[in-house]
Amino acid sequence: MNGLARHAADLLGVPLAEARPMAGGDLSQCVRLRLGDGREAVAKTGPAPREEARMLAAIAANGAPAPAVLAADETVLVLECLPDTGSGPGTDADLGRVVARLHAAEGERYGWHADYAFGPVAIENAWDDDWPAFWGRRRLLCHAGHLPIPLVRRIERLADDLGNRLPERPRPALLHGDLWSGNVLYAGDRVSGLIDPACYYGHAEVDLAILSLFGRPGPGFRTAYGAPEPGAAERAPIYKLWPALVHWRLFGDGYRSMVEGFLGAAGV
Repeated sequence: MNGLARHAADLLGVPLAEARPMAGGDLSQCVRLRLGDGREAVAKTGPAPREEARMLAAIAANGAPAPAVLAADETVLVLECLPDTGSGPGTDADLGRVVARLHAAEGERYGWHADYAFGPVAIENAWDDDWPAFWGRRRLLCHAGHLPIPLVRRIERLADDLGNRLPERPRPALLHGDLWSGNVLYAGDRVSGLIDPACYYGHAEVDLAILSLFGRPGPGFRTAYGAPEPGAAERAPIYKLWPALVHWRLFGDGYRSMVEGFLGAAGV
């Protein structure tokens, strides 16, 4: 049994009966545990396990399903093992209701009390009262040192014009921050949990844009969540640009065309 599993069992203070590696985990190691007291749990590494625990607690506190945190230290997070049996015909609508509950939580400013990361890619979350400035500085221009100069110039032009493209003071909703389909667990017709968050407060459209980055939920989602805000379609490429830049930095030039496509859709 690997060191992660043993460490998790030590944190819980119970014997470890079995550990099995879990699929996925591009940026962290995950194992499923069967404990000596009969419980099952999930242990994972990450950039900041205590911060992820705090994010999961914030999600759950606002009525959206998330795994309970069983233990955490500076290197390991141990979570409740949630059912994950696959989606059913009603899951799009339930996801709409879940995300609406999450976004109903409101902060006072944009950002989060701590920075975070996707692997080696930093997520800057310093508080700001100006949403276009936050998005430009913390989500776009922060990548400039890692990109070809011609693309940096296009991103700079876009960032300079965000005051004309994004609302200055949208309601600061609690965002999951990495809400793609792989971070949603399903059990029948319901969402059993939102996992692997990168939370902060921002424009709710960011989560919705990421949710449609690699496919999109069916019409039941929008019916349950609510109608889009005016101009959402024009803002979507700007919000999708950030995860595209992150993917390019993490996984290589295969994502360059995605970045260029969103820049083109934004007209820069």
